[in-house]
Amino acid sequence: MSSADPPSGVLPSDVILLILARLPVKSLFRFKTVCRSWYRLTSEKHFIMLYSLTSLHKPIVLLEVMEPANPIPSFLSVDRFDAASCFSLNFLEDRVKVRASCNGLLCCSSIPNRGVFYVCNPMTKEFRLLPRTRERPFSRFHPDYEETLVGLSFDTCSWKFNVAVAGFCRPFGRRPYEELVCMVFDSETNSWTRFVSSFYDEFTHMNRNQVVFSNNSLHWLTHSCSYVLVLDLRSNVWRKISLPEEIVAVGFCGRIYLLELEGTVSLIQILGVWLYIWALKDYDREHWVLIDRVHLRCILGFAASAFPVCLSSDVVFLATQRKILTYGRKNKVWKEVFSVGDNVAYPLWFSAHPFRSTLFPCDQDVYPRLLCFVTSLNATS
Repeated sequence: MSSADPPSGVLPSDVILLILARLPVKSLFRFKTVCRSWYRLTSEKHFIMLYSLTSLHKPIVLLEVMEPANPIPSFLSVDRFDAASCFSLNFLEDRVKVRASCNGLLCCSSIPNRGVFYVCNPMTKEFRLLPRTRERPFSRFHPDYEETLVGLSFDTCSWKFNVAVAGFCRPFGRRPYEELVCMVFDSETNSWTRFVSSFYDEFTHMNRNQVVFSNNSLHWLTHSCSYVLVLDLRSNVWRKISLPEEIVAVGFCGRIYLLELEGTVSLIQILGVWLYIWALKDYDREHWVLIDRVHLRCILGFAASAFPVCLSSDVVFLATQRKILTYGRKNKVWKEVFSVGDNVAYPLWFSAHPFRSTLFPCDQDVYPRLLCFVTSLNATS
């Protein structure tokens, strides 16, 4: 593989890398035993970045399926080609709930141990246990003693991640304060930062699940759908982004959802028998552009209970009570890619998250090694 002129019948090393970068993670780890160079691939930064680029256009929906007779949920990943595969979070050795997803990493909260969070890569089974915060209000957030908002950001260039946990604090026996208490974890400093903002708003369950990381900020849609709430992770400041003027002009009619479109913020509006897709093309000027319009005539029986959960330039995933549907934006074809029986406790959209397979690390030891590597490069230059 290292030869510049490979012998006849042997593929060049660059071509082999491109082929390996398109394999599922399980197959990739199984092929590590072929030779030493393949064994090292999954830990080499250039291949990790190559694998991330190839998976950018292969979105997956992650499902957390709960059955009434089983208190432990099962996790499934569903792609656009009818392939559904099971995966486990047992390597965390805890009963957890998936709270956020970003660039192949998951943020999970412990169910029995309130206030305990993990960041993990379910494909490589690497994880990082976050230090517990000393803030007592984390155990008594309003309205359900759970953090109202949980967001995860992961920078694919620096491999740095942040976890934002926010909620409206409610002292025991009193009404909730109109103050949003926020804690932000920084993976480089391994510490939390706390700040408080004076405003109050409400969020639906879908609003909580659909958090978008873009432009070094986390984004949520509020219950009223009147604006997008933004947390700037560089300055730890909250701000608001207005919705498209066309949506505001009709009084925020229909159902509106916030999704990521390959690194940008996007909105999906379901109004009548139409599905509209908006993209925030100019982030600084808050300029929205309508990029697609889809008629729902083929799924009218599911349109009322269909929730958009994942979006790319090629496909839109929608989750209903029992089915996962896809719409090909290029071939304009609807397809049912997954379904479950009637023995599930919650509808599929209740715990569906956008996902994609990556090799990005999140364990404790990678960051010091990466920092030493960058420091040595700066010293030599």
